[in-house]
Amino acid sequence: MICASCHSTEAVTGETRCARCAPADSFAPFVPPGPPLRSPVGLGRATVVMLGLIGASDVVSLWGDWWLPSSRAMAVVGIVQGVLLLATAVVYLCWLWRVRVNAEVFDASSQSKARWWTIGGWFIPFVNFWFPRRIVLDAWDASAPQGRPSGHGLVDLWWTAWVAGLIADRLLRVESGAGMLAVADGIDLVAAALAAVVVLRLTRMQHEKALRGPSLPSAVLG
Repeated sequence: MICASCHSTEAVTGETRCARCAPADSFAPFVPPGPPLRSPVGLGRATVVMLGLIGASDVVSLWGDWWLPSSRAMAVVGIVQGVLLLATAVVYLCWLWRVRVNAEVFDASSQSKARWWTIGGWFIPFVNFWFPRRIVLDAWDASAPQGRPSGHGLVDLWWTAWVAGLIADRLLRVESGAGMLAVADGIDLVAAALAAVVVLRLTRMQHEKALRGPSLPSAVLG
């Protein structure tokens, strides 16, 4: 193929111009664009609503633990809680994936875990006791206002309540006594409330950082 500019020299492979006519930067290696920056607000709101429903079911369960133990009504409440928990997990993971990808756009170097751990980290035994917290912390740090350190107290408090809830569900509910069930439901209620606060705070941080218009190559607010 002859150069489209000088019409006298063979064009460089993959180019329409020869080495003399083509600018030097045209031979730079192709760097694929990064992931797009997308708003987490919608998913954040949906997640908070689902967590609120979980909290409401915990309140009903707490009341029933004392006044309607071992009744058919409480069996129905248990089924409803299970369905809500599954639905909330799906919505929450969609939100977490969104904020994890956004965090990579803000500051890819601060993400210590590969993206797939955002989902897989919750389901692998033992790993699920610390990897999800690390992913949230990395997204939290990347989303913090530039030049302003962000404390981890809220995230640590939520994660402590979450782990305590897991342990309570596996140990205290085995006793099946009203007091033990109430303790487990109370811990679940606190964990759901703290999770909602974390979701709201991290969603707002990312939204505000995107609106401030940081220098983000190939990033588009969706």
